[in-house]
Amino acid sequence: MEKDLTTSAAGSAPEDEATTRCAWCGALDEYRRYHDIEWGLPVSDDRRLFEKLCLEGFQAGLSWLTVLRKREAFRTAFENFDMEKVARFGERDVRRLLGDAGIIRHRGKIEAAINNAQCALRLLETESSLAAYLWRFEPDLATRPGILTRDVLRTMATSPESVALSKDLKRRGWRFVGPTTMYALMQAMGLVNDHEDGCWMRARALQARADFVVPR
Repeated sequence: MEKDLTTSAAGSAPEDEATTRCAWCGALDEYRRYHDIEWGLPVSDDRRLFEKLCLEGFQAGLSWLTVLRKREAFRTAFENFDMEKVARFGERDVRRLLGDAGIIRHRGKIEAAINNAQCALRLLETESSLAAYLWRFEPDLATRPGILTRDVLRTMATSPESVALSKDLKRRGWRFVGPTTMYALMQAMGLVNDHEDGCWMRARALQARADFVVPR
């Protein structure tokens, strides 16, 4: 299983205020930490991918900072995003989660996470892994912008691949998996490298993808 970088300082940027990062980081420590050790690096571990899928769904309409600050509470509430355990959640669990102030208490999103765990298990009846399925939607590098600036990234809320992924997941019964949410997932799990040109992490993410063995 992959090392979970979200609980480690491994890979952090030098403690230097002059370090160049993607503009969305701003000066917030939570964003900088997430950016420096996780965002845009390729992921193949199914539990981590299911967590990302769920959290991107919970983020819909809200700030990602809200999700980051509640992440550990989410992990506790959702059995560390073990798909088999979440898939067995029932109405009692829904009521428990609706009463948990540590997470985002939205019935539709909570029920979607449970539904999506069940859908993920059905997907695994025909796919070797969730990772193998998701990585089939990696775009051809030739279709990606040559230079990534803040202004270019503002125009990239979706992509043909995120639309296709969203459509296929919805066909399989998944919820809260719209094209914009799926593009955010693709950015987070390294299916696309959307670190801006000049960001210290861009080269690291490119090297990580070059070293990465795509799941089959």
